Amino acid sequence: MTERVVLAYSGGLDTSVAIGWIAEQTGAEVVAVAVDVGQGGEDMNVIRERALACGAVEAVVVDAKDEFAQDFCVPALKANALYMDRYPLVSALSRPLIVRHLVKAAREHGGTMVAHGCTGKGNDQVRFEVGIGALAPDLKVLAPVRDSGFTRDKAIAFAEEKGLPIDVTKKSPYSIDQNVWGRAVETGFLEDIWNAPVEDIYAYTQNPAEPRDPDEVVITFEQGVPVAIDGETVTALQAIQILNRRAGAQGVGRLDMVEDRLVGIKSREVYEAPGAITLITAHQELENVTVERELARFKRTVDQRWGELVYDGLWFSPLKEALDAFIEKANEHVTGEIRMVLHGGRAVVTGRRSEHSLYDYHLATYDSGDAFDQSLAKGFVELWGLPSKIAAKRDQRFRKDSGV
Repeated sequence: MTERVVLAYSGGLDTSVAIGWIAEQTGAEVVAVAVDVGQGGEDMNVIRERALACGAVEAVVVDAKDEFAQDFCVPALKANALYMDRYPLVSALSRPLIVRHLVKAAREHGGTMVAHGCTGKGNDQVRFEVGIGALAPDLKVLAPVRDSGFTRDKAIAFAEEKGLPIDVTKKSPYSIDQNVWGRAVETGFLEDIWNAPVEDIYAYTQNPAEPRDPDEVVITFEQGVPVAIDGETVTALQAIQILNRRAGAQGVGRLDMVEDRLVGIKSREVYEAPGAITLITAHQELENVTVERELARFKRTVDQRWGELVYDGLWFSPLKEALDAFIEKANEHVTGEIRMVLHGGRAVVTGRRSEHSLYDYHLATYDSGDAFDQSLAKGFVELWGLPSKIAAKRDQRFRKDSGV
């Protein structure tokens, strides 16, 4: 029986050429799997037909936008996931979803190998291969670009030789990856980290410096999940899409950063994530209102570790699963509304309300109606500072005894 390879297929030059290259080099049949996570661009049916025209024996197209939003973006939102305190894990979140469908296709179509088009410099090779190893340790992995010297020049030559139905002449100066959670741009002139981004690299956001009227929006959450925009019920996907449009029109969510890749190098990345940044900003503020102090303090540590695990390709790891349970519990009371003004590249919180709020006006006010018993504070301060005071007296004694 002929062996089958399941290929993560984008429809571009490299993965289209990989179909014929894998078949030629290994003798295996190729099943192409294209997963729609809201990347836009070409019609997925056109991509499917291209995969078949390039020699795939089967071509699977999956509309996974809702799945991506609910099962991957929402957990990231609950974790306020920002790698290095800035990057909302745009690409990192989509990879385990794609892995899930690659493994599913391998089971359904008799695949014994999974192939991807990642290079040896990036994080995605880790995310794909570690994820596949966690879900299906019996599957072998092919990485032709990384392991076989499969360069772009060779890909173009192969496509021309085989007469493949793809455009081999146009080449963007940038490497772009995008989905509904955001858009990542790298390479080209951006590799010189002194060069400022130019306006034509952006697609999800408008120039924040251009004059325009502010946009006020109210986001409703239930247990950390966005469920309404300006009072209109929405799904998680719709919430992201609506805020991508509205926050993007105000230039919200642009990031230009040098980040630490898992493989040990630093990389300059430009991101656009208007919906993600707006939602995370709103969610963090609602947590400030509804989450108890010690739980909130510890959760900030958990959030950071969660983001690092996902960035590092460990979505299916035991630690990530355990942290998920904690984060879910911590979001139990994150229910309420956040009002924001979107303007000039910023999403600014201007109001919050929640039946689960821990904010007590009568305890917080300095005006009449103050219910805080200030007479208790003197003893509290003395006891709170007692360990430091005792230690200071000891240190003074030893310094005196030593003649210092």
